[in-house]
Amino acid sequence: MLYVDKLLAELTDLTKQHIQELQSFKQLPQDVLNRKPDTGGWNILECVEHLNRYGDFYIPEIAFRLHNANSRPSTVFKPGVLGNYFAKSMLPKEKLNRMKTFKPMDPAGTSLGASVLDRSIHQQEQLLQLLEASKRVDLTQVKTSISISKWIKLRLGDTLRVVIYHNRRHIVQALKLVPYVPSGTKTSPCRL
Repeated sequence: MLYVDKLLAELTDLTKQHIQELQSFKQLPQDVLNRKPDTGGWNILECVEHLNRYGDFYIPEIAFRLHNANSRPSTVFKPGVLGNYFAKSMLPKEKLNRMKTFKPMDPAGTSLGASVLDRSIHQQEQLLQLLEASKRVDLTQVKTSISISKWIKLRLGDTLRVVIYHNRRHIVQALKLVPYVPSGTKTSPCRL
């Protein structure tokens, strides 16, 4: 059981931090944004584009469910077993466990420009609005579809955690590719 006001405040703080970190990426030269890590994997823009592709599904899905919700807010949120598992698996760890990415969500090899960052910042701003709107519904009762199956539904609170922790995971991944960090940018791992 989680207190809704604490959960939404934490997710809001993380999302605001993501906006700052995405803004800091805009200060980097294009060659740094597109530089592949020596160990293989995505470059900074590919990490961010991956988040954009998930945002394209989840932001309208969450907005639709909030718009059509018929519940009163509750002070507590009860995570579901599956949703809690997904959320915790998204949190960044010291050594990231690799996860298989579904082909439509894999930006590898795509030609990307800095507009990817603007799009992601816009999505983060939309998430802030959705987090605010979530205060008016029951995060346990309202359910959302997930991107990998239209038959599986997660509780809204779990969906918000999954999306924002997933954002955290890949922004941390991208931050590790930055040769320097502009001053004033918070880059500490998730404090959850």
